[in-house]
Amino acid sequence: SAPSDIMNAEVELSTLHLAGIRLRLHFVFLLYPALFSFSFTPIVATDLKPVQRPNIIVVMTDDQGYGDVGAHGNSLLRTPHLDRLHSESVRFTDFHVDPTCSPTRAALLTGRYSTRTGVWHTVMGRSLLAPDETTLADILMANGYRTGIFGKWHLGDNFPLRPQDRGFQEMLIHGGGGIGQTPDYWGNNYFDDRYLDQHGTWQSFEGYCTDVFFDAAMRFIEKDRGQPFFLYLATNVPHSPFRAPAQNQQYYIDRGVSEPMASFYGMIENFDENLGRLRARLTELDLEENTLFIFLTDNGTAAGAPRANHPSQNASSWTGFNAGMRAQKGSAYEGGHRVPCFFRWPARGIGGGRDVNILSAHFDLLPTLVELADLDFAPKLPLDGRSLVPLLRHVEATWPERTLFVHTQREEIPPKWRNSAVMFKHWRLVNGSELYNLADDPGQQRDLAMDHPTVVTQLRAEYEMWWSGLQPAFDQLVPITVGATQENPTTLSCMDWHASSVREIPWDQSQIKKMPVVNGWWWIHVERPGRYEITLRHQPAHATTPLRASSAHVKVGEIESVVRIRNDATAVTLSLDLPVGPARLDTSLIDELSGEVRGAFFVEVLRLNPVESTSSQDISPSNP
Repeated sequence: SAPSDIMNAEVELSTLHLAGIRLRLHFVFLLYPALFSFSFTPIVATDLKPVQRPNIIVVMTDDQGYGDVGAHGNSLLRTPHLDRLHSESVRFTDFHVDPTCSPTRAALLTGRYSTRTGVWHTVMGRSLLAPDETTLADILMANGYRTGIFGKWHLGDNFPLRPQDRGFQEMLIHGGGGIGQTPDYWGNNYFDDRYLDQHGTWQSFEGYCTDVFFDAAMRFIEKDRGQPFFLYLATNVPHSPFRAPAQNQQYYIDRGVSEPMASFYGMIENFDENLGRLRARLTELDLEENTLFIFLTDNGTAAGAPRANHPSQNASSWTGFNAGMRAQKGSAYEGGHRVPCFFRWPARGIGGGRDVNILSAHFDLLPTLVELADLDFAPKLPLDGRSLVPLLRHVEATWPERTLFVHTQREEIPPKWRNSAVMFKHWRLVNGSELYNLADDPGQQRDLAMDHPTVVTQLRAEYEMWWSGLQPAFDQLVPITVGATQENPTTLSCMDWHASSVREIPWDQSQIKKMPVVNGWWWIHVERPGRYEITLRHQPAHATTPLRASSAHVKVGEIESVVRIRNDATAVTLSLDLPVGPARLDTSLIDELSGEVRGAFFVEVLRLNPVESTSSQDISPSNP
């Protein structure tokens, strides 16, 4: 005796999915558009096509959830500038991303499911965007845009995977997935004396990280006013560690908000202040009218979800607001991947404070921007995204329903059904076995799988088809190139180790300081043959930390070398003659006294000119 609206929904779904060959053709088209005649011819009236290409700004915060916005019902968090943007935008209220950082960024920039691009983790060499992928920045640069990224990249720290290799002409970023993580400058923090990667070099800056990134972004938009620009402003906040300017943090402490949420909210409040500064500068420069402004976040909240044992939302016992959704970052439930998404372009009438309640996703942004800006683009790889232009232009646009998928895969090889959600209209199939109807149960508390077996069967079948399309990526390792003129030496960090478990990956500098006895390996591509020097360290060169080892072993493919290490050495260098091609790079630092064997957490690979070649048995000086 299920409610009639659920029964009707099940019949509707069954009819759609049992339509035989017609449905199957439609579904294949969604997954493999390259098999069909495919173009980005605008489907709106020709008089709506832009006369002048817009400037494009995509602002994305890190770990801010749907409920971490005042306009979404959070009565304590101060976000007046986000609230204003919300009131002036077309808002996608059923918008989904991956449940973690790198996968969302890969999908947003390529228009494809992240797993297809080689990205399904945040470490373990599975956060590296495959070099054959075309990014949104590549497309816009080819169409005459100036392109810049400020904040977080997290899709590869080495050639050919860096932002400057993927279509971005200007950049100011931190290393890895967050300030203070392993690839970042050693000892970096959120305030002052930080070192950020600017045009491929490390430079120091003063001030809070978010202020610095917005300052750099505003300098970028002020340049060359005659050329349209693409600004990708992807902040590292409010990702952990939770550190906010004192005045922002104190406001929430004074209202009974405990840590870490007081700092988490303080980080968002500071971001909001900077958002206001950016929009004010656009107005001063007379750029706001013809700027397409997009705001979204990269996954569900990291700290804003209420704890089960503190359900009260009174300010005196505030524990967060998650807009009624279940779970948070990393989860297959709605709170892990449903996020805000606002579009505003005054010159073309996109805005006005209108909600679009249709299922949409991060990979829709690329085809949407291609159509809105009338860009010349012929996809080399099949896209999964669909242009949202009809929904942006028309309140009652025709929109064929589709099934979307998300999953959290924090493994070397993704297991089927792991932390997954299949989404069709208001239905959610979680982990292949739990079924929820968001129309009646937005908090996903009532599992209806036993009541609607047909829905479960059909959504499982769609997942199986999707999964079969992902599997070719599982065995394809994305290599880091060494010996290229674009980056020589190449500095590798253990964040990109391949290993049997994420527990073996020291992805944060604080973990490395504890000297874990772990090891992994890098997948590299030797660009040019010749003599290479490979230098092994526990910490980067400027940290001058002595090695806790008496001998070192390096193996590249089938070529290997072993050397003794002097007692006071902070690094050890081995020399090998390497051929061109892909290879596995293994390192071991062996402490014969304790019997401990760990991998080198940091490795520099330098290709030498013939006159610089040295013996493979050289022992490094204490500070090479």
